[in-house]
Amino acid sequence: MRVKIFVSLKEGVLDPQGKAIERSLHALGHGGVQSVRTGKYLEIDLQAASREAAEASVREMCSQLLANPVIEDYRFEIQE
Repeated sequence: MRVKIFVSLKEGVLDPQGKAIERSLHALGHGGVQSVRTGKYLEIDLQAASREAAEASVREMCSQLLANPVIEDYRFEIQE
């Protein structure tokens, strides 16, 4: 199974990288950009006995390593 994981900062958490990108886009003439939020995208090829087992494994990976639950949210998609 291929798992696509999207990690992003929670609403209200300061995103200096997103602000820097926003300012740079404005400097390049993209004045229509209203805001930028950054995050991480990961793809994992995973062997699991079932979709439910894969979901449980991915949740554990995210809570243990891939996302900081204090400041980040995550979601994932599983493709079989």
